[in-house]
Amino acid sequence: MSVFSASSATIVARLRAAGCVFAEDEAALLIGAAATPGGLDAMVERRVAGEPLEHVLGWAEFCGLRVVVEPGVFVPRPRTAFLIEQAVMLARDVAGTPVVLDLCCGTGAMATAVAAGLERVEVHAADLDPAAVRCARRNLPAARVYQGDLYEPLPAALRGRVDVLIASPPYVPSESVGLLPPEARLHEPLTALDGGGDGLDVVRGVIAGAPAWLAPGGHLLVETGERQAEATAEAMTSAGLSARTAYSDELDATAVMGTRVP
Repeated sequence: MSVFSASSATIVARLRAAGCVFAEDEAALLIGAAATPGGLDAMVERRVAGEPLEHVLGWAEFCGLRVVVEPGVFVPRPRTAFLIEQAVMLARDVAGTPVVLDLCCGTGAMATAVAAGLERVEVHAADLDPAAVRCARRNLPAARVYQGDLYEPLPAALRGRVDVLIASPPYVPSESVGLLPPEARLHEPLTALDGGGDGLDVVRGVIAGAPAWLAPGGHLLVETGERQAEATAEAMTSAGLSARTAYSDELDATAVMGTRVP
């Protein structure tokens, strides 16, 4: 029996009063993560104050894996599992060892999940945010993780070698950022959320640079909103990629995929 069991009912009540829908589950996670009663109290205080559970715990569950998430870093979303499924299927068709690049990688959760689904893989990742890069290096110890804006920090030797390029760039229109839940607005970096006027500023940058880095027959997979899928696919076509869009009603997810014609 946990030394914290006696306080669990109180914690559940406090979490529920703070608006936590899954108060019982969250209480169990917090109790399991705490090393001392004082540490548990501090964690509950942070959660009640509105900090994302993943930041309080220091990790997030993503595609059945536990990934490191530091405070102030974008929390990987369950819907992104759909893009991962598509990426793994495409990577498995690559002869030899597939080269995977996770751009705007955040914690590196996407690359971590893709690598977990493959027998062998060469992984690269990049992000602009130093805190995100720090997390990604912890989650991807065998990968090369670069800090910089989009393709700028990548080594020249990677150009034309990427078989699967995955990206979940910010795609929330600027005017809609204020409508996001407080957990996101107040505790995640704006650069990971705000995609500009129509939400596609960074997405277009990812697409425009992709052909130079993709191997012949390589694939670019971008997560975006359903309403933005058509414009995203058009941008891929304009960049010379063969584009298609896939949807998951179950996860409320949209993935737009472009292939560099050999």
